[in-house]
Amino acid sequence: MDTTASQPMPEITRHTITTTLGDIAVAEAGSGPVLVMLHGGGPGASGLSNYTQNLPALAQHFQVVLPDQPGFGDSYRPSEEDLQDRSITQIAVDALFQALDAMGIDTFHLLGNSLGGAAAIAMAQQRPERVARLILMAPGGGWLPFGPTPTEGQKQMFIYYNGSGPSEKKMASFIRTMVYDHKQFGEDVVRARYEASLDKSHIEFYHRYNAAFARRHGMDPLWRDLHLIKSPTLLLWGRDDRTITLEGAQLMLKQIKDVQLHVFGACGHWVQLERQAEFERHVIDFGVGAR
Repeated sequence: MDTTASQPMPEITRHTITTTLGDIAVAEAGSGPVLVMLHGGGPGASGLSNYTQNLPALAQHFQVVLPDQPGFGDSYRPSEEDLQDRSITQIAVDALFQALDAMGIDTFHLLGNSLGGAAAIAMAQQRPERVARLILMAPGGGWLPFGPTPTEGQKQMFIYYNGSGPSEKKMASFIRTMVYDHKQFGEDVVRARYEASLDKSHIEFYHRYNAAFARRHGMDPLWRDLHLIKSPTLLLWGRDDRTITLEGAQLMLKQIKDVQLHVFGACGHWVQLERQAEFERHVIDFGVGAR
């Protein structure tokens, strides 16, 4: 069942929140319980670029809040010194809590994918009383790989800005790695994501981010404290994910007290795109069930 076919795009409000770290850009749509959705960390990523297609369905049930995490979209770029002092996840958690406080948002549902999944895990660990329900899509940090690292997807993210620099060919290769069936994403999608990746300040940040990632030997080891998550948790995972592989979900299933897992066959890292209608139905059912 396609839940979005006849649904119009809701009105989207954009604004900027000032934090002690820097400005955080936020887009909002809809009304109801707050659902904060955190994007992944690929080149050209932002709240809207990752989740716009899901707004017609989700905004009917939630006040959807789409922050651009530090370093991405229209939010501020952490400096070399920032990344020496703290990990990108620690920086993001600080900035996001400050932004939500400034917006008057106390408790909320929280969804995160990949890099955004790491931030979501850390937020739920640090302030469990604020996260009503937690949805994680192949999250970084809570996962231990069974195969070689970096994974194929992580390698694509690393090389995109290196060597000869960004190109549409590289972006096409990146997208092929993120999804199971790249044929459903045409040249227009590749070009839009490529153009979004060309911001000079984002490129400079990405080099700093990659260096910090290597220096820290990957994401923060959030898996060590998964037991601190008290929120009912839904894991959404593509069986064919080549970036954050499915095998790593076993640790979360064991350590998070109230947890369930849904696996999508013939699906890669971008569940919200490849299995859009099913993704939206799961998020709505899980979030509405909290009322």
